[in-house]
Amino acid sequence: MIQLQNISLQRGSKFLLESADLTIFPGQKIGLIGANGSGKSTLFQMLLGKIASDTGSCEVPRQWRIAHMAQEVGHTQRSALDYVLDGDTELRRLEREIAAAGQDGDRLAHLYGEMEQIFAYSAPARAQQLLSGLGFAPGDDIRPVSDFSGGWRIRLNLAQALMCPSDLLLLDEPTNHLDLDATLWLEQWLQRYPGTLIIISHDRDFLDNIIDRTVCIERNKLDNYAGNYSAFERQRAEKLAQQQVSFEKQQERIAHIEDFIRRFRAKASKARQAQSRIKELERMEKIAPAHIDSPFSFEFTCADKMSTPLVHIARGEIGYGDKTILHNVELSIVPETRIGLLGPNGAGKSSLIKTLAGSLPLLAGERTNGEHFKLGYFAQHQLEALDVKASAALHIQRMSPQAREQEVRDFLGSFDFHGERAFEPITHFSGGEKARLALAIIAWQKPNVLLLDEPTNHLDLEMRQALTMALQEFEGAVIVVSHDRHLLRNTVDQFLLVADGRVSEFDGDLEDYYRWLAQQKQSAPSEEKSTDNSPKVDKKNLRQQSAAQRQQLKPLTNKLKNLESQMEKLQRRLSEIEAQLSDVSIYEDVNKAHLQALLAEQTTLQPQLMECEENWLLVSEEIEAAS
Repeated sequence: MIQLQNISLQRGSKFLLESADLTIFPGQKIGLIGANGSGKSTLFQMLLGKIASDTGSCEVPRQWRIAHMAQEVGHTQRSALDYVLDGDTELRRLEREIAAAGQDGDRLAHLYGEMEQIFAYSAPARAQQLLSGLGFAPGDDIRPVSDFSGGWRIRLNLAQALMCPSDLLLLDEPTNHLDLDATLWLEQWLQRYPGTLIIISHDRDFLDNIIDRTVCIERNKLDNYAGNYSAFERQRAEKLAQQQVSFEKQQERIAHIEDFIRRFRAKASKARQAQSRIKELERMEKIAPAHIDSPFSFEFTCADKMSTPLVHIARGEIGYGDKTILHNVELSIVPETRIGLLGPNGAGKSSLIKTLAGSLPLLAGERTNGEHFKLGYFAQHQLEALDVKASAALHIQRMSPQAREQEVRDFLGSFDFHGERAFEPITHFSGGEKARLALAIIAWQKPNVLLLDEPTNHLDLEMRQALTMALQEFEGAVIVVSHDRHLLRNTVDQFLLVADGRVSEFDGDLEDYYRWLAQQKQSAPSEEKSTDNSPKVDKKNLRQQSAAQRQQLKPLTNKLKNLESQMEKLQRRLSEIEAQLSDVSIYEDVNKAHLQALLAEQTTLQPQLMECEENWLLVSEEIEAAS
């Protein structure tokens, strides 16, 4: 297991962690959350052994193989397939030794035996599966890494980390550069991962479907919560509510003591009592008030005037040069429109958004804007177009030179650019801060149509929630491409499917879309494409099939839940024992009997936990095979 005891981490004058403790058991899937700059990535560096804590100890089993997702990749000329295979360091070591063995038959026999033990001969096929799952097209495997854009290189880093056989997998924002299809594939892969997983992510649905424990970095501590992100939210809300009640009671007690001191301090007969109250006040631990308000409070104010339709495409042919991607597109955007675009990677979702925005001309057909059409367009190239030498305030002032400074300050403050931060050049802004600024620029212009292409990339959980709430209140039209399912569920009421060269209405929800994707994958090798390229979804039939499958799997899922409950109880009790064993007083002679009892219980419970975990894996595999 991983044991962090009394850890302190300081960067400059700022403490990231202070006397923090954490125990992680084998096989647990941990979601690591916290505000930007709280120390999540630094904690990863410590687990990787790249930095040391200022105080305390960080113990990771020496025999554990650790895989992690790098955030950068150089301009290497290695092929994408070779780059992914490099993640299996044992495979590469054996290949080098075989090349060096020459004609040494005994040595070669031994090395080839080791290759068989690590399933080396299936490695290229497994690497191809990873590339396919993460959205790479056939033929991409032979392209040099340097050919790919930054986002696709990050996907290669992710594939390399998944290729590495590991006992501990560390993933930092793995979905940032993924579309919805690749996110769903990764989610399923990680659900099957048998090792210990620690993942930093701001995608709440992604976390909910993978993790079984949440660790929150807050107030320089590592707060451990049982369950997924939604469970964490409930537990933290209860904790803060109790904290607020305690705080209010404490404030009443403090007020009462201070009043007593004021009234009786000067009286000789009461002086001793007053002094005791002063000491009580000094000893009393101050309970911080429960600040749960988000640092973001912005909204998208809609333009005063509307027209219907706001934008219309008739008989549209969409593509680049002589290549048509989407055929015969008919789409009308009215003020009530709230659309989420679904479809495989490369099917044309971003191209459709660009055409609606007017930045990509139609190859054929007509695109017309309403009289009062006013666009707000967010895409990743908007971040690159920001003037890094200018401040956030200057970006706003360039659009509205007449705006008062205080008005600009107040507006940027709602996006958490406070004080002088709003007037600093954005050169050193993080990706999240640049994304917030791009959204602020859109909000300042008061559009009546919002076109959002992956707006949540780089945004933390608080900002994503604030964006979701702002979109809910927006009175204009919204068209979104996003891998953030929570955002989609809460901001759109209609889905369009962009696939096979067509744009058609998708009669279903996100769960139906997952099933449609699975059907497409199953039928792709064996079925010829229909002459009607518009995918049809029989929603009722899909739900009946899903219900029948759930009923069939019910005994196994119930068994899985019972095992999870047992594991949770065993892990909780072992954590309690670990906590008691970490107290030095337990080793005093007077506590000898209690110490022996704890050690005996620990010896009994650990094999039980391991057996539960093995059974859990077996049942999970049965469910997966039957699904």
